[in-house]
Amino acid sequence: MTSIDLDGTKPPRVPSAEDFAAVQASPQFQELRNRLRRFVFPMTALFLVWYLSYVLLGAYAHDFMASKVVGDINVGLLLGLGQFVSTFVITALYVRFANKELDPRAASIRDYLEGERA
Repeated sequence: MTSIDLDGTKPPRVPSAEDFAAVQASPQFQELRNRLRRFVFPMTALFLVWYLSYVLLGAYAHDFMASKVVGDINVGLLLGLGQFVSTFVITALYVRFANKELDPRAASIRDYLEGERA
């Protein structure tokens, strides 16, 4: 079946394996990958340490986790809710970072691959 141009735009060019290899070796792609890694790896390590601390406190520091804060609310409950809050905060930080730093670079690379120059 043949594609027709109803909206006045040409279909994107399909890049070859050589095009992908050339882009992967480019400084622009290396910078994109490095920026992603500089955000994701530290954030992942931070969250895993936070989560492991919570689990270890729950397993070995029963008295501390059972300490009352207000009424029937104890430290363990607050730290458990903090796990959910931290997940949402990390997600929001990543979305902001991706929108500002990653998406424009990725769009530029994609435009190059799908455009006439590739």
